[in-house]
Amino acid sequence: MYRIIAAVLAAGVCASSLQAQTSPPASAAPALTLAEALDRAGASSPFQDAAAAGIRGAEAQHRVAGLRPNPSIIGEAENVAGTGIYQGLRSSETTVGLALPLELGGKRGARIAVAEAQIGRAALQAEIARADLRLRVTQTYNAAAAAQRRVAIAEGQVGVAGEVLRAARVRVQAGRASPLEEQRADFARIAAEGALERARRSAEAASGNLARLVGMPVGQLDHDWFDALPPPGASRRSASGSLAVATARADLDTATAQVRLARSQRVPDLTVSASARRLEQTNDVAAVFSISIPLNVFNNGRASIAVAEAQREQSDAQRRIALLDVEQDVAMAQVEAENAATTARNAAGPALAAAMEAARIARIGYREGKFGQLDLLDAERTLLETRTAAIDALAAQHDAQARLERLTAAASLPKDDQR
Repeated sequence: MYRIIAAVLAAGVCASSLQAQTSPPASAAPALTLAEALDRAGASSPFQDAAAAGIRGAEAQHRVAGLRPNPSIIGEAENVAGTGIYQGLRSSETTVGLALPLELGGKRGARIAVAEAQIGRAALQAEIARADLRLRVTQTYNAAAAAQRRVAIAEGQVGVAGEVLRAARVRVQAGRASPLEEQRADFARIAAEGALERARRSAEAASGNLARLVGMPVGQLDHDWFDALPPPGASRRSASGSLAVATARADLDTATAQVRLARSQRVPDLTVSASARRLEQTNDVAAVFSISIPLNVFNNGRASIAVAEAQREQSDAQRRIALLDVEQDVAMAQVEAENAATTARNAAGPALAAAMEAARIARIGYREGKFGQLDLLDAERTLLETRTAAIDALAAQHDAQARLERLTAAASLPKDDQR
């Protein structure tokens, strides 16, 4: 009777030890939250630096587009180094003047329109960089948090395997079990220790990846965030104002501006010049005025317009394709997030409670000799699989939710630019 009571008390201690081991370890330092990780990653991200450089380049291109053509200095010397009266410089005529190109057809305005469209596209690229960084940090944070939870489970399994091995040795020494049970329990302990080593190695790699993004060592993470699940139906999002759609519209705006620029190139420009000519023989000075107009004989600009219009049609088609792709991706991400949330609720709720109770009863029954070792190992394996499935489902839900937020991230464009 006393042996049975001692076995029950020992099983209770084992269960309490397991509960403590599978819970996230307490840490003196505060846990790094996802919001803090996002702030730290955004403060020193090379991805955003590249996007900011792109905006500065587009703004500089806008200033270049607004510049007018440079004037030219004309210098000519006629009737020199000839024969007869034209020997030397006796009959030379020297002309010095200034030529000024005059753009016609709205070329300058068309260039500015293209540059403005490119500035809008660069601003969108900066928003895309921020959204991509948020997705990357969230996914890395999620992977690190899941890895830490897997380490906690593996530590708990090592503790359970050690308890089972000690119980098997007691049973073998008491002559109530075959030595095979001790060997089987020892094998399970070795397997649990190997799983713990692999889990720790994976957790170190995941934490290192997160540390490189946030620029600081990573300790304990916010497991309350990892365990949280959104209410059913919270994943419903719209893709109409997403960054992908806005980017496709910006590309269409740029292509439309390129068509306008190509059409303006068909109008020939004028070059007006004014010069002063000195005649060496009489030492007189005369004014010279000229106007030059290019003839669009071989290249009249129609081919360039055809190219620009084809590119605009292509951009319009790609805009429609982008909308279809985003809507499909959003629908799939919504389904994945909701399915993972359902799996996580089941695995972390009634299924986990039933598996824990079954394992608890199996441990007590094994110590009392009511259950065999295979029953105990089967119950422990079911508990481990249920806990692992819950973590995998939580990680999959957070990953799908992060991808869904990235797909539906809205572009902060002025109202005049939203069409």
